[in-house]
Amino acid sequence: MKTINFKHSIIFFNFCILISPFYFKFSYEPIILCLFLILIVGISHGALDNIKGKKLLKLFGYNSEFLFYFSYLMISFFIIILWLMFPNIILLFFLIVAAYHFGKEDTVIEIEKKFLISEFLFFLKGSSVIVAPLLFQRDATNEIFKILNFEVFENSIFSNHFLIIFLFLGFLSSIYISNKKSVDIKFLMIMDFLSIIVLNFFLTPVLAFTIYFCFLHSIRHSITLIFELDKSFKSGFKKFVSKAIPLTLVTSLIFLIAIYFLNNFYKLDEAIYKVIFIGLASLTFVSGVIFLFAIYFLNYIYTLDEAVYKVIFIGLASLTFPHILLEYLLEKNEK
Repeated sequence: MKTINFKHSIIFFNFCILISPFYFKFSYEPIILCLFLILIVGISHGALDNIKGKKLLKLFGYNSEFLFYFSYLMISFFIIILWLMFPNIILLFFLIVAAYHFGKEDTVIEIEKKFLISEFLFFLKGSSVIVAPLLFQRDATNEIFKILNFEVFENSIFSNHFLIIFLFLGFLSSIYISNKKSVDIKFLMIMDFLSIIVLNFFLTPVLAFTIYFCFLHSIRHSITLIFELDKSFKSGFKKFVSKAIPLTLVTSLIFLIAIYFLNNFYKLDEAIYKVIFIGLASLTFVSGVIFLFAIYFLNYIYTLDEAVYKVIFIGLASLTFPHILLEYLLEKNEK
């Protein structure tokens, strides 16, 4: 698996080097391509949570699938309620948790556990995904947060100097995590960090995150899932595809329906652009339906733009917390 991950990092890094300056020069926004990538690659990365949930329940002596789905949805609804009550606090907490998630899931090696030190290192490593667009595309990134009335990053403390220092700490954490590991591992960690820098320097926040999410985070997580299904990559890949395709196809259909309805309010490109964001939140069929209804009802209170952005962030938060909790509990109880 390490060899495959190393080759994956090399390919991804070279892809970023080639595509980013090209986009910067011609200023072309490949909206349809981004939608296609998220539908095919991004969704499949979260399509096996139900299988992991069954595995976790068996470790606790339960066999009920209903218990997993009920618990998963209840945690999601709980996060939504907390968001509505304390939006700024939950959004800030969500960004912290997301940074930790990216840092941990993108790390392909085991590190020595030292209480909270390892978790903090994962957070610093993953924070580059959030800090980089704030540093290189500050205005565009802040525009998204303004819609949510979240202006924390406009505080003077988040100056360019602060962001540069934080980004450097993220780089140092990658180096420390790969300490005492092979040269290949060190090289892999450095390439991943530089790839995120290159993407956010040249591309818009949305496009940069889409490429990172699909080609680095999702594929790497999928590689891990493939080897969990079978020790042979070829056999594991076949099992992964067979289990992920049904949910991916159903969710893709939901997205196409969403484009159809949004096209009544926006041009086709704009409708696709919005569905891309909703797609990042809608990792399952059930959540996709919930988010579409949420947009419908919120549109009575807010403009459609505001409703869409609120659903994106609340949806991401409501799915990220149970997803990470599932990964954490499974990891702790399997050992």
